[in-house]
Amino acid sequence: MNENGGVVITKVNDLLNWARLSSLWPLSFGIACCAIEMMGSFASTYDFERFGVFPRPSARQADVIIIAGTVTFKMAERIKRLYEQMPEPKYVISMGSCSNCGGPYWQHGYHVVKGVDRVIPVDVYVQGCPPRPEALIGAVLELQKKIETEHVLDM
Repeated sequence: MNENGGVVITKVNDLLNWARLSSLWPLSFGIACCAIEMMGSFASTYDFERFGVFPRPSARQADVIIIAGTVTFKMAERIKRLYEQMPEPKYVISMGSCSNCGGPYWQHGYHVVKGVDRVIPVDVYVQGCPPRPEALIGAVLELQKKIETEHVLDM
């Protein structure tokens, strides 16, 4: 062990990252048809719990928010408020074409946000309209890879 304690810090970071990526608690925010596919991911066929993903009803208990569906300007205020209530570190998964880029509605409607990334920062995008549960599982695996490489303790 050197004077900076590099060996111990690295081991603690690895342990903390493993614990964080193995227990993601999403705040499910289903707005439209993508929410049905998100709910299917939590059902017994796909069993999200085997990845340590357990949905939470409160933003203060969640560390991930899954935005699934069309984000309107009226809903954007609520999404931002929920995101701000989440404790650090917090992550965002944008699920489906509507939340990614406005989907088919932004061209003909004045009320649709052209992507939830204009409201809150997004970590992982899930493609599709609506995306299958397998795609959401892939997004969670990508988020776990991102969490695995983060440095929790910087000394």
